[in-house]
Amino acid sequence: MDPKEKIDKLAANGEDRVLLAKVLDRISAGRRRNTPAYTGFLSLREQRMVLHLVGSEGICFFGGHPGTERTIACYLPDYLEESSLRNDDGPIVCLRATFYEKDKLSHRDFLGALVGCGVKRETIGDICVGEGSCDFFLLREIAPFVEQNLLSAGRTKLHVDRIPLAEARIPIPETDLRRDTLASLRLDSVIGAGFRISRSLAVKHIEAGGAAVDGLPTMKPDKPVEQGAVISVRGLGKIRLASVKGETKKGRIAVEIEKFI
Repeated sequence: MDPKEKIDKLAANGEDRVLLAKVLDRISAGRRRNTPAYTGFLSLREQRMVLHLVGSEGICFFGGHPGTERTIACYLPDYLEESSLRNDDGPIVCLRATFYEKDKLSHRDFLGALVGCGVKRETIGDICVGEGSCDFFLLREIAPFVEQNLLSAGRTKLHVDRIPLAEARIPIPETDLRRDTLASLRLDSVIGAGFRISRSLAVKHIEAGGAAVDGLPTMKPDKPVEQGAVISVRGLGKIRLASVKGETKKGRIAVEIEKFI
């Protein structure tokens, strides 16, 4: 299958086609020249599409810190290790914006402020808001502009500094651990157990287009779910299949599912 056919098969809309064509150009140029190549930041769904498009040879995904969701796709020649992405001249930087602690700011406030400055979404990685500060990841080339122009979020004044990637504060999401046994690891079964709804209702959500696995929408109730997969359901929230413990004496599968609060 040639690249254009792959893009047509993977893309759900015109935006996907533009993104995938741009990614293919960058990664192909890196492979051809045997030089590092990077994309903009990608969502989980986009990461999956890119992997299907360009393959895994020489490819890794890096978001600036372990546990980040939005990452860039990187082509690294044999002479470079993944650790080189964390160097001072790597493709991603982290900025910390501090503000008055009593001003409660959200992810939406910071994303709106960045986009309002003229920063493109593809240059912005994870945004981690804490008490009185927010650490966020950017492509290196846009960081100087943001340092000079991100002065406030809403009516709240900000002070922005660049910090080492290793010092970024990544919040640990609050979860409710749920233990259950399933007949199989089908998507509808996992959703039913994770959200404590009937399997028939889970099927309705999936077939209505409301479910996604690792950011990739699916309408297949019988889709197998792997350990570690993150599942979101519109109107219900998000869960993660944290662990698969094996079969019980009755032949069912013991699982632990994290429900994000």
